[in-house]
Amino acid sequence: MTFVVLAMITPAFEITQDSDFLIITIKVPYARMSEFDIYIDGDDFKFYAKPYFLRLTLPGRIIEDGRQKATYNAGDGIFTVQVPKETPGQQFEGLNLLTSLLAPKGAKTCKPLIEEIGSSHETAEDDEEEFDWQIDQTPFEEPSIDALSSQCSYGFGNLRVGVFGRLQEELNDVIDLRDPDVTPASERTQRRLAAEKAKFDPDHYLADLFEDDAIQHLLKYKPWWVEVQNGANSASPDIQDTRVIFTEKEKEQLRKFTNKSYLLDKKAEQLVYLSLIDLLLAYSYEVRVTEGERNVESAWNIRKLSGTLSWFEDYRSVADVLKSFGRRVSCYPLYRNFCLVTKAIQDTSVLLRTGKAAILKCLLDIHSIFQENDPAYILNDLYITDYCIWIQKVKSKKLSGLSDCLQATTVSKADLGLELEELEEAATLVQEEEKLLEASDNVPRQPSSLITSEGTSSSDSSETEYTSSDEEDESGSEEMELRGSSETLQGEAAAPLVQVVDNTEKHQDTADNIESYPVLKSVPLQAPMSTEEKVREMVTIVESHEGYCHAATGTSDKSQDQNEADSTDQRAPCAEPKRQNRAFLEVTPSMSRLHIVGVPTEEEGDDKLLSMG
Repeated sequence: MTFVVLAMITPAFEITQDSDFLIITIKVPYARMSEFDIYIDGDDFKFYAKPYFLRLTLPGRIIEDGRQKATYNAGDGIFTVQVPKETPGQQFEGLNLLTSLLAPKGAKTCKPLIEEIGSSHETAEDDEEEFDWQIDQTPFEEPSIDALSSQCSYGFGNLRVGVFGRLQEELNDVIDLRDPDVTPASERTQRRLAAEKAKFDPDHYLADLFEDDAIQHLLKYKPWWVEVQNGANSASPDIQDTRVIFTEKEKEQLRKFTNKSYLLDKKAEQLVYLSLIDLLLAYSYEVRVTEGERNVESAWNIRKLSGTLSWFEDYRSVADVLKSFGRRVSCYPLYRNFCLVTKAIQDTSVLLRTGKAAILKCLLDIHSIFQENDPAYILNDLYITDYCIWIQKVKSKKLSGLSDCLQATTVSKADLGLELEELEEAATLVQEEEKLLEASDNVPRQPSSLITSEGTSSSDSSETEYTSSDEEDESGSEEMELRGSSETLQGEAAAPLVQVVDNTEKHQDTADNIESYPVLKSVPLQAPMSTEEKVREMVTIVESHEGYCHAATGTSDKSQDQNEADSTDQRAPCAEPKRQNRAFLEVTPSMSRLHIVGVPTEEEGDDKLLSMG
């Protein structure tokens, strides 16, 4: 059968399957169904209805044995073809990867234009072997800038060169790297690390660490592919792919992609896989923090968190990818918490295990986000479009191995090189000190008078305890001293404590001096003193003014002359009762006024004014 295809339209289509049949649904509105043709041969399927033409290269073989049938719904413009499988029960893989289905049959396998004779068999064996993610690393020797000036490449598999020579203005708004055409890979890494270190903000990081209510809410979110994986844990990746449903917009985008084949050596292939992890980590973080609802910052978040997109980084291991992602999460986005790093790693591992259909759907979402962002569309041309085409041809076994490697690789805060553990420890100590200060500030305060009296009482009480303990140890020596002090006091009759003045003028002077002395309004409580200490204190003998006059003048019947003559004789009897009646006043806790009834004269400079405080 010969088809003449000129300016034909590729229709929208969808393929499903059961155990025995392949069901191909083709949307052909306004088609001339009076003239249509269907061609079935092995893995080749062709459909023609003017002006539509559809050619599919299927992942399995179909046959034309009379069981095939076709129906057309004129109202909806849908043509449905049911084709039997050559092997009943066979599961066709990748029926939702539309770009690979539209590829020409001759371009299904990728072969270099120049190859060694007899190398085809070896290539087939290499394609089936398990990919070694832990490749040997050799010390890097950086060549001169002149040697690399025409070799600095970037993009998908480092297949692009010289793109930014003519897009310098757009470059400044898209990536952080300047002059990528002349910047070797090693220098890109050094610049990236320096920029991240300069951007790191300890205050922002600690704020998200201690005030993490919003982050704890985000950690509970589950991306859609986690739900798909949980619903098909026991199923193979091929069956899981059938659970992924593409929207009409995504299907349309897949039909627009041009099918390509990529010539990648082993080193370039490893770089492509590692960069895929980097892209999916950034996307997983974005989906989690926005809870699946993209916003105006989504394009910025994805390209900023990905070292591949922002610095054209060439990673050498999975550990390098995780360290770079952890550093960038700690420096750039709104939420900077290490728990989000670990969650994004877990989400990406599940995504890789879910299958290439789920990965393709995520890449299509990234493509759509960048396409709607004016400067970021350049990254679609450099990376995302090629990834959307390439991922459809990747074997599921390699993606599962990549998921296992990612899950086995761990990254800690110490690995990021930002001293996060030391910073958190210092912040925790400061926080504990602040709590102690707050606890001390919350102690109830008392009025100043109560604080003074209570402080004096408590201090006196402590001194009393201390003194009493000392007194128990020195009781014997103190008794001897007290007895000596008592005998001394009894023998001081010749030196009266207070001079009794009978002159009226001197009494007036004494009253004037009394007014000049300060008056104590309150007396604090004192601890009990020893006798020796009481003697050494100033003692006040409280007597009324009338008592002094009575003791000094004697009886009222004596004359003035007799009083003057007997004054000398009466002083001794007057002093003697005072010595006998004098008492040591104990301190009282009640408020009292200090009364001073006698002031020593100048001649009695050696005598002391005794008072009780």
